[in-house]
Amino acid sequence: MIQASPTILHWTFLTTIIFSIGIYGMLTRKSAVGILMSVELALNSAALNFVVFGKFVAPQLLEGEIFTLFIIAVAAAEVVVFMSILVALYRNLNKIDVTIASELKG
Repeated sequence: MIQASPTILHWTFLTTIIFSIGIYGMLTRKSAVGILMSVELALNSAALNFVVFGKFVAPQLLEGEIFTLFIIAVAAAEVVVFMSILVALYRNLNKIDVTIASELKG
C-alpha cells in the first residue's frame, strides 16, 4: 500500500494551528513563562512555514532554511531580553507577574 506524503496544504494547515495556539497563549496567559513559551511557539511556526515553502516552491535553494536560522537567532535574543525583564521584575517587586509590570514605570 502506497502512502501519500503530506502536501503543502497539510503543512500550512499545521503551521496555522501552531501559530494560532501561540497567539492564543500570548493573549490568555498571565505568567511570564507561559507567555514566553507562546511566543516561541509562534516563532517556531513561522520558521516551519519558511522551511515548508522553501521545500515545495524552490527545493534547490536554501533560502527557507537560512531564514529559519535568522528566526532562531532572533528567538534566542528575545529570550535573553525577556529573562532580563523578569529579573528586573523580581528584583523590584519580589514577584514574577506580568500584569503588575506597569508599576516599574516610575
